[in-house]
Amino acid sequence: MRAWIDGDLLADPTQGAIAVTDHGFTVGDGVFEAVKTLDGVPFALTRHLARLERSAAGLGLPAPDLDDVRRGVAAVLDGAQDDPIGRLRITWTAGPHPMGSGRGGGPATLVVAYSAIDHAPAETTVVTVPWTRNENGATAGLKTTSYAENVIALAHAHRHGGTEAVFANTAGNLCEGTGSNVFYVVDGELRTPSLASGCLAGITRGLVLEWCGAREVDEPLAEVRANASEAFLVSTTRDVQAITRWDDRDLPAPGPVTKQCAATWAAREAETMEP
Repeated sequence: MRAWIDGDLLADPTQGAIAVTDHGFTVGDGVFEAVKTLDGVPFALTRHLARLERSAAGLGLPAPDLDDVRRGVAAVLDGAQDDPIGRLRITWTAGPHPMGSGRGGGPATLVVAYSAIDHAPAETTVVTVPWTRNENGATAGLKTTSYAENVIALAHAHRHGGTEAVFANTAGNLCEGTGSNVFYVVDGELRTPSLASGCLAGITRGLVLEWCGAREVDEPLAEVRANASEAFLVSTTRDVQAITRWDDRDLPAPGPVTKQCAATWAAREAETMEP
């Protein structure tokens, strides 16, 4: 693992380096991006940085200097060419502020970290959780560092035999996973929730829409779960990952549409690599 903070590459990435008053630490006042790398080269970095800017604006944070971010990325990826797959974590927080929710005048904090990871399995199982996403909330659609809700949901899924949790929103419609978007097939048509559902505008989601085509539609989660003939998750590190079981319902994995989307992804992902 390597870590770069506000211009400095840490000799020991596990050492203390963030102020205890940093708002990202005390109240989750920050945004982030997780970026896949292949042989040390970032995937869709420009798209990720554009979303980082959107999330920062949505949280009322100053815009990050993207040249600084790219310098941090270059620093932590130096020597990563031998890693078949890795993950960059770019974090931008409000910086040191007084204790509590109110912001002071502290400068923002920029952290870029990297570690090698394993390829995700081709198939997964999901569990519907009893909590909902608030599609009308102030942070709906933003990739913030406030992930406690996801931690709780994922732990629930693990206890019930799943590897990912799936949320409905307050309207009862399918929304998203803890760190993934959901695609499914009904009557041969590939579908996924619209951004109005409150789901994150996933980078992989956007590329699957662009490359494979899908109808964005908001439907009750219970109906999707009952009627889908196949389904899959997408995310930065999952790519296209077939769902074999959704709660107590087994699904063909990969189904024919899932298989075609996975093949299209494998054929085209090199288009967005950014050396």
